[in-house]
Amino acid sequence: MRKPKKLLNHPDAVAREQFEGFMAAANHLEPVGSHTAAIRKDFRSGKVAIVTGGGAGHEPMYGGYVGEGLADAVVVGDVFAAPAPDAIIETCLALNPDKGVIFVYGNYAGDNMNFDIAAELLEDDDVRSHTVRINDDVISAPQSNSVERRGIAGALYVLKVAGAAAEVYQEFDDVVAATEKALKHTASVGVALGPCAIPRNDTFNFEIADDEIEIGMGLHGEPGVGKSKLITADETVSQLMDKLYDELGLCTGDEVCVLVNNLGASTQMELLIANRAINNYLGDKGISVYDCLVGNYCTSLEMSGYSISLFKLDEQLKHLYDASCYSFALRK
Repeated sequence: MRKPKKLLNHPDAVAREQFEGFMAAANHLEPVGSHTAAIRKDFRSGKVAIVTGGGAGHEPMYGGYVGEGLADAVVVGDVFAAPAPDAIIETCLALNPDKGVIFVYGNYAGDNMNFDIAAELLEDDDVRSHTVRINDDVISAPQSNSVERRGIAGALYVLKVAGAAAEVYQEFDDVVAATEKALKHTASVGVALGPCAIPRNDTFNFEIADDEIEIGMGLHGEPGVGKSKLITADETVSQLMDKLYDELGLCTGDEVCVLVNNLGASTQMELLIANRAINNYLGDKGISVYDCLVGNYCTSLEMSGYSISLFKLDEQLKHLYDASCYSFALRK
């Protein structure tokens, strides 16, 4: 039976060592204490702070989106594990956030618990906070129970809007409203072709046959709608796009941004073929594509497959999306 193979040092040191490598490449950030956490060097008082985070293993999410016009700080946990509350608290306080903090992170039980604990304790230091849990994965729960949905690559759009709004708007509630609006206008769905493995494990997180795919599988191997036989790229994209089209209630004349996100091991060729099919699908529906991002934006170690995210624009969201930004993984 095939076993995972990664070029590492010690498996228990992966989260720390990848963070140190990230910091060596991100000279616009500074570390927070001994934590795998960082803040912007140029963060200024008098603006609402955007703080993000989650488990390692999804690089460049989340640290890759910390910088001018994006998040102001990140807190990273172990591989596929939530960051600790004390690390979140210390990171927030390092910003001296006099206008309050907006937490933006994926909707997973461990992250929810630890960020909520941190938010409660920050109240003792008179730090105002609001939480936006990314729940863009339309397969993971029905629309009627969207609060239970998982967060995947659509987090990129929410962080982009949140960061831009925090630069433009002075009022806490205005930044919250823009961030929440961005989340409501974002929908994602993925397809997996092959599994991933946590570095300390010698087996894969799940099994999938060579002639199978799974629509809607989560970033950690959570089940989707079930395995099916491998079909063509165009057929696969059509299935995914039908779900996103219905979810966002798209119609002729709408304008969207498209994100084709590599889950880790798919080729640029596959992503571009998917992007071709996505643009053809939207063109046939009379929907304009304002911008396309194709590449590694929210990965899952060596999982093979990709996710598609659509971001439905209006004038406010387009303005915030177009605002300049500078980070390790996204620059405009």
